[in-house]
Amino acid sequence: MRIAFIHPDLGIGGAERLVVDAAVGLQDLGHKVIMYTSHHDPSHCFEETRDGTLKVQVGGNTIVPRTIAGRFYIICAILRNVHLALIMIMLNRKLDDKEKFDIIIVDQLSVSIPLLRWTGAKIFFYCHFPDKLLTKRESLLKKLYRLPVDFIEELTTGMADTIVVNSKFTANIFQQSFQRLRQVPEVLYPSIQFDKFDRTVDLSLPEVQVLKAADDSTVSFLSINRYERKKDINLAIHAFARLLKDNKSSIKDTKLRLIIAGGYDTRVAENVEHHQELVHLAETEYGLNTFTLASGQTDKAVPADTHVLFLQSISDVQKLFLLQTARALLYTPTNEHFGIVPVESMYMKCPVVAVNSGGPTESVLHGNTGYLCEPEEAIWAETLKTLLEKSDQEVKEMGQAGHDRVVGLFSLKAFVSKLNGILVQLQQGSGSSLESYGMFGAVHPIAIFAVIALALSIMVLYAK
Repeated sequence: MRIAFIHPDLGIGGAERLVVDAAVGLQDLGHKVIMYTSHHDPSHCFEETRDGTLKVQVGGNTIVPRTIAGRFYIICAILRNVHLALIMIMLNRKLDDKEKFDIIIVDQLSVSIPLLRWTGAKIFFYCHFPDKLLTKRESLLKKLYRLPVDFIEELTTGMADTIVVNSKFTANIFQQSFQRLRQVPEVLYPSIQFDKFDRTVDLSLPEVQVLKAADDSTVSFLSINRYERKKDINLAIHAFARLLKDNKSSIKDTKLRLIIAGGYDTRVAENVEHHQELVHLAETEYGLNTFTLASGQTDKAVPADTHVLFLQSISDVQKLFLLQTARALLYTPTNEHFGIVPVESMYMKCPVVAVNSGGPTESVLHGNTGYLCEPEEAIWAETLKTLLEKSDQEVKEMGQAGHDRVVGLFSLKAFVSKLNGILVQLQQGSGSSLESYGMFGAVHPIAIFAVIALALSIMVLYAK
């Protein structure tokens, strides 16, 4: 099959890792795959999109910026997505029938689906989480601003031929959020490429050497998340600081370090601001020593007395080293729709401490592969203490249990096999028909963009 992916930004994150793995897996099965995106920075992306493994076409980024004065991110994202879809349509029309897309896999943003239907391809939509639930509505103007955007999301999502979500948790949220839609989404768990994690880490590499603690007896706890407030990285710092303060047991002489690593993009104001907030929290509120290493930085040694080490956009090799050497992964987001990092951690035999909600409740087995805890610093601090008091053999057994669970449930082979089956069934199905789209059956795609125009009008009023 000829398959096109459309993804807003091919940076570094769980959603990007998912679509890259899906594209590579389908390509390995013999399908012809191309990825379309509005942004792709070779210095801030996954290797497969940089080294020629996948064909990447960039468009939709020349007219509309990412934000307007740091605001209106979703409106700009919508317009960039529409622009990219128009480019795809124009390119597709130049191809002969044998080269045109059979299936278009739309990821994250659904607004382009009505336009993409004009290509004649079947539309597969992968919903990571309803966008309408990812933003706050503090003011009346913000509520008015989001009304047409939320309507557009539901309207265009319902125009996909197949809808798939990443967990049972997301499936329930999807049905609660889009009550007008008739479609029942299918669950397709994300996966990881085992061979990416089976590689031997060269400890002599400068990027690895810089991460090694001066004292080999130092025990590290690891957090891997983008520098975003919704990830609640603060919880890890609160719990770690409390552990240090309350540490009066037999582990009081243990040298401890918290490593906070994650996606960091200087173009994203929140990344920059939140890193500063976390540093301020650790230093000012708790008096902890912090140190920050920028992406690719290897020319500065981490001070031996560092309590909290901040890493920005780590490499694959650094990630492997950290997961191999950490006592546990601290996964702090609440109601995370899936969370690929806990799966990666378990495969690397590193126990996971995660919030007892969302996707991690489907991947982590409490007391077996890690711990699921309420997002309260006292509970987390006590859990970290429990992990420290366990023998190395007990921690090893917990890590092995996690590894075995991932091999059984979250292999890339199982993911690609199920995805391919869905796509084959989709291709062999009857032609698309608006009659299958419930209450939206009579809505013409042009009407959707009239709504977008309304959203833009509200945006202008909001700006004033």
